[in-house]
Amino acid sequence: MAIPGCIVNLKTDGVAIRGVLWSSRGAWLTLKDAALIKAEANAVPIPIDHEVIVHRSNISFIQALP
Repeated sequence: MAIPGCIVNLKTDGVAIRGVLWSSRGAWLTLKDAALIKAEANAVPIPIDHEVIVHRSNISFIQALP
């Protein structure tokens, strides 16, 4: 179920994670090659080591990138 590029917008104001949606198991999503994105002027994405696991209850919406 890999989606090559997506942005997972979190319920925390102004925070999102960009990466490859690698898998979904129950209420958990796993992202690889991820970077933290903050909604601030001149913000640079911060690379995240390893995989990121996010619970669906923390997600506002997911954007699929072209």
